[in-house]
Amino acid sequence: MKLQWRDRLFQSANAAVLAIISLITLFPLYYVFVVSFTDPDEFLTKQTVWFPENWSTASYKYIFSNNTFVKAIGVSGFLATAGTALSLIVTSAGAYALSRKRLLGRETMLLLILLTTLFNPGIIPPYLIVRELGLINSVWSMILPVLTSGWYVFLMKGFFDSIPDELEEAAKIDGCTDIGVWFRVILPLSLPALAAFGLFYAVAYWNTFFSAVLYINDPSRRPLQVLLQVMLIEASSTASGNAAEAAAHQQLPPETLKMAAVVVATVPILLVYPFLQKHFAKGAMVGSVKG
Repeated sequence: MKLQWRDRLFQSANAAVLAIISLITLFPLYYVFVVSFTDPDEFLTKQTVWFPENWSTASYKYIFSNNTFVKAIGVSGFLATAGTALSLIVTSAGAYALSRKRLLGRETMLLLILLTTLFNPGIIPPYLIVRELGLINSVWSMILPVLTSGWYVFLMKGFFDSIPDELEEAAKIDGCTDIGVWFRVILPLSLPALAAFGLFYAVAYWNTFFSAVLYINDPSRRPLQVLLQVMLIEASSTASGNAAEAAAHQQLPPETLKMAAVVVATVPILLVYPFLQKHFAKGAMVGSVKG
């Protein structure tokens, strides 16, 4: 089919607009990366650097020089792996049970879960619960209070509703229990949903900050985001540290440290996304269409 000049004009304008939007979207990432590798002296001279003349890893050396940095990465890694796995198990199990119409009290449970998405208890009640359970200064205090989400349960339930009941009946004829049906039949068919929600949970756990500030007082158990924030505050303060330490770190500009911290905190999630990309597009539509 031969395109008319109006169609060609529209396609050209559409391509130009999308290209501009892409540049606007990618520029902050580029700027963060460039500034983080800019030589401190050059940045102090120019203040705005589009492409550094002298590349430097001084900001990264300063961040990784902290003895608790490895521990913080381990804490964040544990949150992102163990927390995501447990959240997926709880969310998928709960959504599967609620998608079965034979479940006693199903409507009441759905109503109670819906209330959790409409009303937020605030800060004090969760803190009191965590304290009474003895989870202060424990990594589990950053996992158990946010183990699942009512909204995610509803979305995954919509996905399970679209799976034919005949598959469950066939599995039970073969001798599967309800747990066997969930583990051997439902979960393998739900890889797109699990991949999408797994990415959401992993990002949330990796970026854990506020709950860590509330529940963690031990510096050795801080996650990466809190440690980076503390290091940035110390680097930005002119009164912190002695003269020898300041000279050792060459009075690094706080801006380059901030950009290096952003890169360190962002790269792990960017590396995980390509492995989930083939499932993510389909999983993002979880629960939106039934049938």
